Amino acid sequence: MLSPKRVKWRKVQKGKMRGKALRGGTLFFGEFGLQATECGRITSKQLESARVAMTRYVKRGGKIWIRVFPDKPITKKPAETRMGSGKGGVEEWAAVIKPGRIVFEMSGISQKEAFEALRLANHKLPLTCKPMSKQTEVLVKAKAEAVKVAKAEKAAKAAKAAK
Repeated sequence: MLSPKRVKWRKVQKGKMRGKALRGGTLFFGEFGLQATECGRITSKQLESARVAMTRYVKRGGKIWIRVFPDKPITKKPAETRMGSGKGGVEEWAAVIKPGRIVFEMSGISQKEAFEALRLANHKLPLTCKPMSKQTEVLVKAKAEAVKVAKAEKAAKAAKAAK
């Protein structure tokens, strides 16, 4: 399972999971990917089980990239422990995921096979994700650009009408 070799601070605060992913939202290595649609934490065990499910389905064909790394320590106190006496020990490592983040990428197999493998991996994760390909990514970018242009034109008309 994935975990950092060494860290600057042994324990960290929970933090907030607001907003969308600032980076890691486009396919970089492969043709197909699994994109998160909600925020959450993925532990190293969950990442590993999803990876195993994908590789077993494609029978070790193609190539798989894991685009997230569990670098946040999650602490837990033992059961039936009284309040106080400090924070618990580090139990597991997790990756903080925001909407839009690519979790896995694949290449070297057909789209049907890739989407089925990504669907199986999605069932192992605690948050909802959607499979995507390079083609769907291009379509989404074009649609977003069209919306941006339409908003700019509408704002220009409103400014012209106000004068």
